Amino acid sequence: MFAGSRPADREPDSSARPPLVRELLLVVGLFVIYKFGRQAANGHVDEAFHNAGRVWDLERAVHLPGEGAVQGLLLHDETLIHLANTYYATVHFPATLLFLGWLYWRRPRHYVWSRCILAALTGAALALHLLFPLAPPRLLAATGLVDTGQVYGPTVYGATPATDSMANQFAAMPSLHFGWAVMVGVGLVVATRSRWRWLWLLHPAITLFVIVGTANHYWLDAIVVSALLAVALAALRLQRTEPVRAHIPWPAAATGAYATGLYATASTGPHVSLAQADSRSSSHSPSYASSCSPSGTGR
Repeated sequence: MFAGSRPADREPDSSARPPLVRELLLVVGLFVIYKFGRQAANGHVDEAFHNAGRVWDLERAVHLPGEGAVQGLLLHDETLIHLANTYYATVHFPATLLFLGWLYWRRPRHYVWSRCILAALTGAALALHLLFPLAPPRLLAATGLVDTGQVYGPTVYGATPATDSMANQFAAMPSLHFGWAVMVGVGLVVATRSRWRWLWLLHPAITLFVIVGTANHYWLDAIVVSALLAVALAALRLQRTEPVRAHIPWPAAATGAYATGLYATASTGPHVSLAQADSRSSSHSPSYASSCSPSGTGR
């Protein structure tokens, strides 16, 4: 899946870094589309609860573990519940923005790749929010789960989901909380070389525990967003950075040039170092692709 995705080990290549103002406008624009897209899925209350019952029954039919088992771990300690609610409410957006900001300055090529993946994932998720409105398990009486945000706090949602103008509470499928967290973890593992870099995967692991334990998402929400992310990663693969060296034609009459590293274009013409010629040719060779292009094209 990550062919050509070797971690960077040099100073950031400023030529791969897109203009800052353009990227800020792009990120803000994507955020606005994200918010308006979620709002557009509001109002489908009956359909959202009908779909919730179908998802709950499907999970039981395929013998997925009950979400209640995870929530039971939280309910043993009120402090743990507060921490989980706080993580859900405060980490999602800041962690993703910090991830993109660090990549922009330190790993520009990885930034472009990650931004494209997140944009594709979010677009696909918004389409599903519109096509399949879904009430979260905390609102479905059949689950027997506690709305930990409302009972223990803090929460980012209003007490009456049908009239909540700040957030769409019926956009549980798929979970962008988990999808973004997985991309942050994967992106940092790919972009860094530290032996401890695999610890970044704790972020999606904790996020999964939190979204299920607080009854904000079903297991199936995480499974679906993982599938969407896998498709995006397969379609938009990180381009390789090895320079492509141009072929240097050799004069047919060259004889001593092989030993000395020089060749002449004529008996009295200028001599050019092979190293210089190679440097000139490779310096003009593209080493990265900054667009959201499919694997192997770079354009």
